[in-house]
Amino acid sequence: MRTLCPNFDKEDGLETVLEVPIPEEMFVNMGSNGALRWQNMRNWMRARRSVRSSSAHSASNDQFMLLLKIIASSLIPFQVQLDHSVTLPIKDGSIEASTAKYIVQQYIAASGGQAALNSINSMHTVGQVKMVSSNIHQSGDSVNAKRSCELGGFVLWQMNPDLWYLELVVSSIKVSAGSDGKVAWSQSSSNSNASRGPPRPHRRFFQGLDPRSTANLFLNAFCIGEKTINDEDCFILKLDTSTDILKAQSTPNTEIVHHNIWGYFSQRTGLLVQFEDTKLVRMKAARGDDHVYWETSMESVIEDYRYIEGINIAHSGKTIATIYRYGQAINHRAKIEETWRIEEVDFNICGLSLDCFLPPSDVKKEQENEEHGMGC
Repeated sequence: MRTLCPNFDKEDGLETVLEVPIPEEMFVNMGSNGALRWQNMRNWMRARRSVRSSSAHSASNDQFMLLLKIIASSLIPFQVQLDHSVTLPIKDGSIEASTAKYIVQQYIAASGGQAALNSINSMHTVGQVKMVSSNIHQSGDSVNAKRSCELGGFVLWQMNPDLWYLELVVSSIKVSAGSDGKVAWSQSSSNSNASRGPPRPHRRFFQGLDPRSTANLFLNAFCIGEKTINDEDCFILKLDTSTDILKAQSTPNTEIVHHNIWGYFSQRTGLLVQFEDTKLVRMKAARGDDHVYWETSMESVIEDYRYIEGINIAHSGKTIATIYRYGQAINHRAKIEETWRIEEVDFNICGLSLDCFLPPSDVKKEQENEEHGMGC
């Protein structure tokens, strides 16, 4: 991963540390020789700074930004409490619930054990990604499909499931997301948004990066069967989001119809090898019942587990996100495939404080206004 950029103003000046490291392949593709690559990299950095002030965005860029934000700001619907006991009585409840608890206990053992997981109080991760997006617009009998491929990188910080920060850079586009323990938010060059409901973990933690949160998430799941994933026999654990949680995360103009989660745990190793979730949102029509629906499905295949300080962490995988819009006689589907690889993982980061997770100023102001309004 490329982490430094030369000082273009002073030859003997200090190099600049990139906020988000970029893949070496991305740097090599910037030109045929070193001088051209650095010049193109300088133009690329300038383009990133000017994206915010630019008002001209092509439809394809807007589509790619939408898909990128889905990847960068995807949250699970549940809060994860790390103080929950993972040794709940297996015999309590139905056979499906008891089986799920047993599978979770095997997963904890395969991930390094409860003592090792409890020793972690913070995490820093650096990774690289390759994004392949496709846009399929279908209206009547006409179908148009376009594909594009981009490289990028991300950094991820975490203190607990409700305190985290992510920066993702792909091409000249940067998307960030985070949670300060009070509100979860996302930010791009165009705007900032706060998520409805209580703060929740980012989906990327459940792609083999945070075994403790994953175990606590699936403690209340049900085992619904078995399935073979990439020649690996797996148990399937499922979580359904309750009506109260869905209502808390809906808005006056949108209603979350359902948000379901599946985890596929290897019968051989006990590790999580696939993570899926599907979310259906109904956009309320201003008049009548002609609603528009948005369905988002994400499927992550998780691979290459390696021990880091006694914790078994996944180091590569692929996530496929599909968004499908239907209603009002218009059908539109878009898909983005993210192939990711972890380059660095560090635990128990010295100097990491709550200030590292503060939301953007406009999100913080919006939150303060809401709290003030509730207080009145």
